[in-house]
Amino acid sequence: MEVNLGEIPFDLDFNPSNPLLAVALINGELHLYRYQADSQPQRVLQVSAHDEFCRAVRFVDSGRVVLTSSPDRSILATDVETGSAISRFEEAHKDSINRLVVLTETTIATGDDGGCIKVWDTRHHSCCNSFDAHQDYVSDMTFLSSTKQLFATSGDGSLSMCCLRENKVEARSNISKDELLSLVTMKDGKKVVCGTQNGPLLLYTCRRFMDCRDIFRAHPMSADALLKVDEDNLISGSKDGVIRLARILPITTTTTLKPLSHYSGVGYLDPLSPLRLLRNIIIQPLAKHSKYVERLGFSSEKKFLGSISHDQMLKLWDFEELLKVAQDKFNIWLAAAAADSDDSDDMDMESVKLPPFLSFSQAPDSSRKKERRGRAPNSSTANFFGRPVAE
Repeated sequence: MEVNLGEIPFDLDFNPSNPLLAVALINGELHLYRYQADSQPQRVLQVSAHDEFCRAVRFVDSGRVVLTSSPDRSILATDVETGSAISRFEEAHKDSINRLVVLTETTIATGDDGGCIKVWDTRHHSCCNSFDAHQDYVSDMTFLSSTKQLFATSGDGSLSMCCLRENKVEARSNISKDELLSLVTMKDGKKVVCGTQNGPLLLYTCRRFMDCRDIFRAHPMSADALLKVDEDNLISGSKDGVIRLARILPITTTTTLKPLSHYSGVGYLDPLSPLRLLRNIIIQPLAKHSKYVERLGFSSEKKFLGSISHDQMLKLWDFEELLKVAQDKFNIWLAAAAADSDDSDDMDMESVKLPPFLSFSQAPDSSRKKERRGRAPNSSTANFFGRPVAE
């Protein structure tokens, strides 16, 4: 399913309660679309939200209100049913507002081009926290509700962590040589994955926040959008228009055989095989646009994956169908590669031939890992999509 928006989109968000999708456009308009399976999305609302382009959009109040922000420095609240303006907060920031994310039912956060992050109480239309987190534009933000920590990336090449409980910037990473454009938290909040201007994904450990702990060279061009699937898997959107599926960190370090597929084509991986050291695997393409992908999003139950691009297209994908195809590709290759490894006792990962849809980065040598962290790596299952496998 797809819609030609007629303008370049900058952000999208799915309504948490109804089959509605909001899109923010370069001409300052807000569009709402109603969607359902096997039919084209229908536009149900068109609002001239801002004088300058509409940069960010999020639903709040259980989907009854939609918020937008803009380089005009305002935040607009619009009634979803009527399209009428509920309130407009003028000059909410000193600089252009670049990002907007929902924290709780009653709080949101906005980030601007000057590196300032503000937290707002939507009930009282007031700012309750302000953080001078960065020296350049805030490119993305995500909230970890379990610890009340707000993570942000910036064009200055750093990752920040703001503690809302203590109202302070709790940590800031060293400056990367690359602009950080996007981020997700994974591994139950223990890892932060950041997309960069030149394409690699940078992996940070929350307890060792200053330096990047791992680099995954996943994209030939910028990784503009990241979307978390679960604690082990993410989806990325890149400047090359390709939407990719990635598994972060090792497939398995198990000591017994584990099934690899949730859907079909079950395969098994010998724990002594060098294939078990595969880490940071990416399957491409999961889906594709003709120009670079600006933003990704899930419908409330993850039935649909939504994507917007500078090709001016909004696309909705059946997410389970995409996963089935990706898992089948992975299983076919893994079964063949595992068989090849069984035929060679001296086989290493450099000799494993990868199909065009698959790439990976090899795990660090275990002795180096122990030296750096003081312990052996944790174990995980062999299922690509991170679903638990019975012992």
